[in-house]
Amino acid sequence: MTSPSKFGSLTKEQIDFYNEQGYLVLPNLLLEQDLAPAKEAMNKKVSMIADELMHAGLICDKLEHRPFKYRLAELFADLTSEEFLNYGRSWRDRLPGYFDLMSNPKILDAVESLIGGELFSNPVYNTRPKIPKVAAGAVPWHQDKSYWPDANSNPVITVWIPLVDANEVNGCLHIKPKTHRTKLLEWHSESHTGTGYTALHESQLGKTKTVVLPVPAGSAILFNDRCLHMSTPNESDEVRWSVDLRYQPTDQDPMPSHGAGFLARSYLHPERVATLEDWLAEKPEHNT
Repeated sequence: MTSPSKFGSLTKEQIDFYNEQGYLVLPNLLLEQDLAPAKEAMNKKVSMIADELMHAGLICDKLEHRPFKYRLAELFADLTSEEFLNYGRSWRDRLPGYFDLMSNPKILDAVESLIGGELFSNPVYNTRPKIPKVAAGAVPWHQDKSYWPDANSNPVITVWIPLVDANEVNGCLHIKPKTHRTKLLEWHSESHTGTGYTALHESQLGKTKTVVLPVPAGSAILFNDRCLHMSTPNESDEVRWSVDLRYQPTDQDPMPSHGAGFLARSYLHPERVATLEDWLAEKPEHNT
């Protein structure tokens, strides 16, 4: 199927770079008001965690007035990695702010430039609170496709967005350019973090030079699901908040075993585009 496209926002140079390198950085794509709904959702989750920690007697102060980028790290400052991982290495809550972000036209316009205007938001989206001292914050070298090896989906585009400035201290993204043409490599479940991330051995990484990608909050890094990438530990005193969202053409496998994605944009069937209410009800399209 050829996907109609009307409003793709990328230049020819950006599209050519993505097709050649397998990734693209869009600095400062989103403004603070674009990020605000997702931050509100994250704050809601952090407040829920603080309530539970207080009820369990693990903390004596919920730190309600601490800034967004510090509060979660400080809540767990005197607790163990295991206590943090009780809440998972990443979050996939259905809170309205996440839908607002996944539906943001600036993101959809960029993705549309690469795969057309019939866009499905993949069910594998993650909020990642990388906090200091927790090994699970560091993600080993891998290909995203290792998490859906049997899915008939190509391409799936990851859109990685930090909600605070991401740098080499708090654990920014590292990528191997041009590895998107690589087949799915044989992976293993790593044991260092206690979370079973899919991982590659050093011998599988090849000789391609690693590109380090520090970016300011609200930037977007787009990359193909076969592109090798990783992130380093958080050595700062703040939370490196980020989200990774994923999009694919509507004629690809919706991966229902991973949850319910949704129709994010369609010129062929605009009446089917999912609303917030549809997404909260785990309906992939409107009136389905």
